[in-house]
Amino acid sequence: MSLNGFENLSSLEKWLDKSIKHYVSQMDVKQNGGLHDLIIGAVEEPLVQMVLDKTNGNQTQAANILGLNRNTLRKKIKTYQIKCKDSP
Repeated sequence: MSLNGFENLSSLEKWLDKSIKHYVSQMDVKQNGGLHDLIIGAVEEPLVQMVLDKTNGNQTQAANILGLNRNTLRKKIKTYQIKCKDSP
């Protein structure tokens, strides 16, 4: 996996691999669900917040950076109850 402009993506992938393996090793095989949502939320929520902060709350720019449709971004903002700065 590679993204233009991201030089250290392999270290991110290694960190994610190690972190996810830790979560999976902690799970009881008889336990029902939620691991996917837990992991995705743990990564997605701060990512969306950071990009919105970087764009000063400009949802159109944030959606473009994240590669999301603006409506999808708005749903994520609502789901995670993310506080947005008002864009200028």
